[in-house]
Amino acid sequence: MDREIISFDYAMKDILRQKVNFVILEGFLTTLLNRKVKVLEILESEGNKEYSDDKVNRIDIKAKIDGSEIAIFEIQYADMIDFFGKMLFNVGRAIVEQIREGGKYNVKKIYVISIAYFDLGATREYLFNAKMEGFKGINFGELIPFAQIDELAHPKSISKDIHPEYYLILPKKFDEKIRSQFDQWIYTLKNSAIKSDFDAPGLKEAGKRLDMLKMTDAERRSYLRHLENIRDVNCSMDTYFAKGHAEGKVEGEALGEARGIEKGKLEGEAHAKLELAKKMKAEGMGDDVIYKITGLSNDLFAKDSAKAKWKVRKPAKK
Repeated sequence: MDREIISFDYAMKDILRQKVNFVILEGFLTTLLNRKVKVLEILESEGNKEYSDDKVNRIDIKAKIDGSEIAIFEIQYADMIDFFGKMLFNVGRAIVEQIREGGKYNVKKIYVISIAYFDLGATREYLFNAKMEGFKGINFGELIPFAQIDELAHPKSISKDIHPEYYLILPKKFDEKIRSQFDQWIYTLKNSAIKSDFDAPGLKEAGKRLDMLKMTDAERRSYLRHLENIRDVNCSMDTYFAKGHAEGKVEGEALGEARGIEKGKLEGEAHAKLELAKKMKAEGMGDDVIYKITGLSNDLFAKDSAKAKWKVRKPAKK
């Protein structure tokens, strides 16, 4: 039997930030990295500040783990053309935030866990890993590790890998065949449910602490609104992508089908973001939050705002 639980992205807003629930993140990272991981604290930064109405697009956790290494969690629901650019930007920011003004470049390794609920071009695979081991000689094949001496290590002569390591998880691509303990986590990410025979570290605790049955009526209503919000965004994106694809095929007769389809795809995604921005504006969300979630430039958003004709409450006459 499956036990239905609160979705992982929603839990990241508050529940997984509580120290008593670090065991869930520890289990996730222990299974993924194949080594025992201890979460020391949740870090705040420009990259993971919480917004009360940031419900749709992404939720981040930045955690300090044992060895002073850093783990960044990102969950992305809506398709993004510049997804990898955003990932790289967030990593760069996390590196810069480690360096004190005037201090040494004592950079700690960063693990980036990106969970994307849309198609990134994968045909079958659902779990990817990317890392740079070092500099390889062009002429003689020598390898210089991308590592430096850790001043906090004992003995101090020990050098540690400092280059960021990336994990990309595509739950929708998962075929639900359990090949490893971490596949149990991916099943949970895909279905927001835990099977009774799952034994991966952290999942037992997740089942207890993220149990939907333990939510209050107010919490359950808020959670269901969150799920409805996500469905609306995904439906909007799919609709405008299909529309852009169809328009691109027609235009492709003149420009070349491949070029036309690509243009239609881009236009469809742009339309979806603009519609999402209008909906968020109507719900009273601030411009900064809208820019952050949709990725629209200020100029493009302002240009479309004139067409949207949002109603503004007029001041009462004296």
